[in-house]
Amino acid sequence: MNFEQIYSSNQFFPNRYISPEKLFSYLQDNLGDYIQEIGKSYLGKPIYKLTVGTGSVHVLAWSQMHGNESNATHAMLDLLTTLDNAPEMKKKLFGKITLEFIFMLNPDGSEKWTRMNAVEIDLNRDFYNEASTEIKYLKNTVASGKYDYALNLHEQRTIFTTDGIHPATLSFLAPSENVERTVTENRKKCMAIIAEVYHHLKEMIPDQIGRYSDEFYPASTGDNFIKAGMPTILFEGGHFVGDYTRKETRKYYTVALYYALEAIAELNSGTAGWEAYLEIPENKETHYDIIYRNVKLNTEHECILDIAVQYREIFEEGKEDISFIPFVVEVGDVKKKKGWQEIDCTGKKFVCPTRYPKLEAEVSFTIED
Repeated sequence: MNFEQIYSSNQFFPNRYISPEKLFSYLQDNLGDYIQEIGKSYLGKPIYKLTVGTGSVHVLAWSQMHGNESNATHAMLDLLTTLDNAPEMKKKLFGKITLEFIFMLNPDGSEKWTRMNAVEIDLNRDFYNEASTEIKYLKNTVASGKYDYALNLHEQRTIFTTDGIHPATLSFLAPSENVERTVTENRKKCMAIIAEVYHHLKEMIPDQIGRYSDEFYPASTGDNFIKAGMPTILFEGGHFVGDYTRKETRKYYTVALYYALEAIAELNSGTAGWEAYLEIPENKETHYDIIYRNVKLNTEHECILDIAVQYREIFEEGKEDISFIPFVVEVGDVKKKKGWQEIDCTGKKFVCPTRYPKLEAEVSFTIED
């Protein structure tokens, strides 16, 4: 059965923004027999771990280590919703694996829609310092169990493509264990899983699956877990053209999660087919959200240039979802980059309260005929 054909999203969570309180309530009401609280955030919010399955292959996964990356939380909720409608598929998968999933590791950041936690710490760079409350619970969970695989679930910015044309809607990584980026047996185990996912998805979203940089980051979570002996796979959900709310990304993230778990169940620490991982193109940093081309400024001398704009995702209290606010990120010759939207301003009027567009400022100009 093709998982994509039966995919169903969880209708309780239609927006990209997920309120922690709404998530907690849903977990308690619908999955209360399968969850346990493993700790509390800096601001006292619960951190829940879901356990499903009875299989001998043990998998640990976590979402929203960065609070403004909700796709993985959606993917787990959607996976369970979809499998509830496919009981035989569910029975087969969870008869082979036991999945422990930590929802919203950073609930304080998730509530504010920020990458950092409540005290401005990036959990993914806090492995050794343990300055954050939350990273300790993740490390304690790893130390208290014997996991065959881990899934480190994230999202990436719209700047990435696979080939300079197509967005990197999904990217994966078998993290390095050292600065030399040695291809170890544990990395091969991860590569084999990713290769299977790639095999299933490359026809669904052709040219939109990338390979994240395998540069070794000494303080990062995934690099240190695999260095310590636990095969750890990085997921990165990215852009899908015309879909800033990432509903399409959410769908394919869920499909990828299912096929990763299926591959984990079937390969059971094997490395067959790992070489296909190397066929996946590496991410390229090629795009801005919008580029205004050939803008003629209101200056005494003729000045024609490009203006590059990126959306910042902002959550405003009282709203149900995030807002996308355009900010100026580059001014000048931007010919080496492309825009998901490109606007030719030749022969048009640049209207702005300031003579020049200000870097890192919210867009205040308009282009008029």
